[in-house]
Amino acid sequence: MRSLIGKTLVALALAAAAGAQADDVVRLGNLKLAHFGAVSYIKEIAPRCGIRVEEKIFAKGLDVMQAIIAGELDVGATASEAAISGRAGGAPIVVVAGFARGGARLVARPDLKLTGVAQLKGRKVGVTRGAIQEVLLMAELARHGLSADAMPGKDVQLVYLPFADLNGALLNRQIDAMMQSEPQSSQAINRGFGMEVMKPYGTAIGEPVRTMVMTEQFYRGRKPVAEKFMRCFVQATKSFIDDKALASKYVRDIVFKGQISADDFDDAIANSPFSYDITPQHIQATTDMMVKTGVGRMRTPPRAQDWVRTELLAGAKTSLQIK
Repeated sequence: MRSLIGKTLVALALAAAAGAQADDVVRLGNLKLAHFGAVSYIKEIAPRCGIRVEEKIFAKGLDVMQAIIAGELDVGATASEAAISGRAGGAPIVVVAGFARGGARLVARPDLKLTGVAQLKGRKVGVTRGAIQEVLLMAELARHGLSADAMPGKDVQLVYLPFADLNGALLNRQIDAMMQSEPQSSQAINRGFGMEVMKPYGTAIGEPVRTMVMTEQFYRGRKPVAEKFMRCFVQATKSFIDDKALASKYVRDIVFKGQISADDFDDAIANSPFSYDITPQHIQATTDMMVKTGVGRMRTPPRAQDWVRTELLAGAKTSLQIK
């Protein structure tokens, strides 16, 4: 009898442990971009944080939002415009942190010798549809009084391509310029088939901040695990900020499998530094610019104050003594 009771208690303990372990799994959606590297690094140090992170890579931020709506993710890393469009479209998310700034650059063919946005008139410009780069491109074109559309007839003809295909289009002269992310824009410049025209940070948005979002269910219903994840995010980011060699090696060798050089990484991060913070004001400015430029075509734009929640970040930074 005692033996049976003992075995039962052991079985119950194992089941409870397994259940607790399952509860501590965090499903993370991410993108394959240089400045998203610290987010990827979370899964490497997650066991030290008392969690397990399952990362899934997507082609663009809107795909992350679709996976969240489908209930496949707990946390997503994306540019702000995808998060805003997702929230407007019913994605049950809150913004909890910002993990990188900048990450956009207008690059043109060197032979064209373009020096400003106004010279894009009559040109074909590549951009990824729905990305923050499209928001910034449309804002810059509007500042210079230029119209744009994918169909011929406007001042600028837009060519919509994924991030991964823009460089090839510029190299093969299928487009004249591109508003590109990192490290792809740095690669184009370093390999000689691209020349920087400008960094598009002069709009009301300023430097765009990449957003870390959590589902409302995860944020509210699994608060202890959400707190652990946030501390892990802060630790991973601090590691990359403090140890540039670690950041470079991890992003080049693990994330990009040797496809980018040390110079590509250095130049990319110089234009998209790792960070922690985000504000409702920044998200509202981005939302307003999306409405103004028509990117995202939101029927009811969300108010930033309703869904930007940074208390977990503040708590994690305080506990880790990070300003």
